[in-house]
Amino acid sequence: MIQKKKINQKDKRGFILDIFVDKPKDHCTLVTFNKGSIRGNHFHKSSTQYSFILDGKLTMITSKVDKNGKLFGKKFKKIVRKYDLIKHKPFISHAFKAITKSKMLAFADGLRGGKNYEKDTFRLKDKLF
Repeated sequence: MIQKKKINQKDKRGFILDIFVDKPKDHCTLVTFNKGSIRGNHFHKSSTQYSFILDGKLTMITSKVDKNGKLFGKKFKKIVRKYDLIKHKPFISHAFKAITKSKMLAFADGLRGGKNYEKDTFRLKDKLF
């Protein structure tokens, strides 16, 4: 069986395309970044997100957050590249800034894609970027 996928969201940063929602896994989406664009600046309270870099180079910043989304502890900053796999556990905020045009697959265990996109996505008031 072959399914033609459609772009879920598109703006000046790039686009987001859900690869699957609910089956065979909870969620997988393709995220593109134009050079200089920022994505993320959020955390999840129950979902674990995995980010797999398909192409490009990004600066990633993560930090622990409390239940209200307040940053605490040290910020962790790292350059991530093609074929890097990152695991974002619940209450770990994350954000990416594209150094070059980039592509990433984002997988989630828990609510994340389709109609559930915002149910376990909490935006940071104090952004990482």
